[in-house]
Amino acid sequence: MRAKAKKAKPARRRKTALERTAPRLRIVMGEGLILGPGKVDLIEAIERTGSISAASREMGMSYRRAWLLVDALNTMFGRPIVTAAPGGSKGGGAEVTELGRAIAKAYRRIEQRTRAAIHEELAPFYSGIDLK
Repeated sequence: MRAKAKKAKPARRRKTALERTAPRLRIVMGEGLILGPGKVDLIEAIERTGSISAASREMGMSYRRAWLLVDALNTMFGRPIVTAAPGGSKGGGAEVTELGRAIAKAYRRIEQRTRAAIHEELAPFYSGIDLK
């Protein structure tokens, strides 16, 4: 019996150092009020899952930590970013408000603009890089 020949995988182009460069922004909104990638990731996970508990599991964090981050977000902006219904036999749930969606989208736009600025400013230090 002959062994089947393995198909060769196409070689993947390795990203350059500049292409791997990515910002991890933390926007200081005031004393102890910081909007960063973790909070925005949590907003997006709650939007996907409809639950703080499910979002925390998806992100590998404790429910308590997720709840504290949601509370910090709601306090930071003075209006709800996430609203939650208590759990129980019928289950609870969480909903990202329109403000929460707008903040997450704004943060991602800021990230993209920052990434573009980083590439533009650092490109002269790397030779032969295609930034597109």
